[in-house]
Amino acid sequence: MKICMIGAGYVGLVSGTCFADLGNTVYCVDKDKGKIEMLNDGEIPIYEPGLDEIVKKNYLAKRLKFTTDLGLAIRSSDIVFICVGTPSSKKNKSADLQFVYKVALEISKNIKKFKIIVCKSTVPVTTGDKIEKIISRRTNKRLYEVISNPEFLREGDAIRDFRFPDRIVVGANNKKVLKKISALYEPLIKKGAKLFLTTRRGAEIIKYASNSFLATKISFINEIANLCENIDVDVEDVSLGIGLDKRIGDRFLRAGPAYGGSCFPKDTQAITITANKFKTNLSIIKSVIKSNENRKKLLTRKIEKILSNKIRNKKITFLGVTFKSNTDDMRNSTSISMIPALKKRGANFEIKK
Repeated sequence: MKICMIGAGYVGLVSGTCFADLGNTVYCVDKDKGKIEMLNDGEIPIYEPGLDEIVKKNYLAKRLKFTTDLGLAIRSSDIVFICVGTPSSKKNKSADLQFVYKVALEISKNIKKFKIIVCKSTVPVTTGDKIEKIISRRTNKRLYEVISNPEFLREGDAIRDFRFPDRIVVGANNKKVLKKISALYEPLIKKGAKLFLTTRRGAEIIKYASNSFLATKISFINEIANLCENIDVDVEDVSLGIGLDKRIGDRFLRAGPAYGGSCFPKDTQAITITANKFKTNLSIIKSVIKSNENRKKLLTRKIEKILSNKIRNKKITFLGVTFKSNTDDMRNSTSISMIPALKKRGANFEIKK
């Protein structure tokens, strides 16, 4: 198939490369000329283990193309994926959808034959409705269908997550397009991936609910760790003990810093704001957000306690400053709040990769 990935960031680049590796022709589009030039020169703008080899392989095979020409990429493709960023709004922490809506407008200008438009960006429920409305102003409804196909790629494990996903979630209000999407994912389905079909709004909420639940597990075990420290119990034993319960599972039960990265902080904030609009109080997720913020402060206080509040001129080593291993992503990392707070009090730092 011929596919257009709009946005050559983390989601678009990884997904586009993996789709090309399945034998499809993929156009990765980005308005950042520097990024596209870098990719065409064989350089990768993000760090993801194994990605550079797969990009090179499919680029040389001419299955993977990088361009700034959005119109050309859309017109040349059967399926168009929206993979642009949805950062938190500076005003109220809701998802900033300006890039999604700008892309929707550009898509509407370049539809000459039937397209399946897939929103892979993480967006609040009803965003697909708004994308459809924007496109319908310029395009006949018979020439397109908007569906939701959220990504579940973990930074550092993204290629494996694409190739061996727990599930592939597709939300569509028109079941006729599902045959083509199923065919796109058929190589993964044949290897055991579960294709879960739902409505467009259902798929949108599944993504937010998944990330919010995982954030809850992280905050839960961090709070249990606080208790364990006060009663001289090894929290790793507790994690293993409760993780053996199949209803709970052991993943995301490792005590440590506050959760960070590009997903959990913004997605937990965004889903609570969406819920408020629909007059629903997500009190558990709100508590998770508060607990996570407290975790950052607590770790700083632990260092102060260890040093008896004598911080000035002390050398403090951070063994990694990203939000997790196998990534170069600093977004919302605990170190971003800890290092300035300690530096302000006169500490010296050594950062080790």
